[in-house]
Amino acid sequence: MSVTSNDLEGGLRLIQFSGQSATQSFSREFLPQIAQAIDAGLKHPNIRAIVLTGEGKFFSAGADIHAFAQAIEQDEAPQLIRDLTGILHPLLLRMRQSSTVTIAAINGACAGGGLGLALACDARIASPKAKMAASYSGMGLSPDGGTTWLLPRLVGNQVSRRFFFENEVWDAEQCVSVGAIDAVVEAENLITAACAMSIRWSQWGDHTKEATKHLLDVQSVQDFETHLKHERTLIEAAGTTSAFREGVAAFIEKRKPQF
Repeated sequence: MSVTSNDLEGGLRLIQFSGQSATQSFSREFLPQIAQAIDAGLKHPNIRAIVLTGEGKFFSAGADIHAFAQAIEQDEAPQLIRDLTGILHPLLLRMRQSSTVTIAAINGACAGGGLGLALACDARIASPKAKMAASYSGMGLSPDGGTTWLLPRLVGNQVSRRFFFENEVWDAEQCVSVGAIDAVVEAENLITAACAMSIRWSQWGDHTKEATKHLLDVQSVQDFETHLKHERTLIEAAGTTSAFREGVAAFIEKRKPQF
């Protein structure tokens, strides 16, 4: 299979893109498979974290360029783009809004929509062979996959502007130096490191994870007073959860909470 899912201990699911799902991720054939695999993890009641990775030289290389060429010849390029973004963009929203933690274990190149998929994750760990590229400018396209919203929040507006307009390709060290990824580890340790991070990040209560992700995403578009009200609403809601009761009990009893 091109997209495989394996459940590991700790409520962790490893999803791997292999073959053409890594080299031509964003096609009518493979993008639905990727979305279905991720959605299955997001919806599963026992899955607390998802690690995404690729195969060989590619994490997710983006669109099938030959399909683009065919769509141009058939005068249906806008429809192809509409179909693909119609799958990808709602998927990215579901990832950002879910209490399930997502970690990208970037083994190789991620570009175009594949870059958006990696950036939409809660964290990114890369091997020394990882690369990030937008690749839109060289194709005569404007960016999509949330890249112009996600990347500036990680690395800043002007660094992002240079990345897109210079059509840059960042290697792993450049990615970590600007903040696009969280750590570089040796290739043989990539999945282990990503799984360890996903377990640490996913140990908290569902409301804590979902609310924290939401607040971090909206903080840049709200004034401080509005954001404080937003925080108040969500922490009040947290006060009704079983996780809050367990957290308080664990603190008093001097033990680790069991969420």
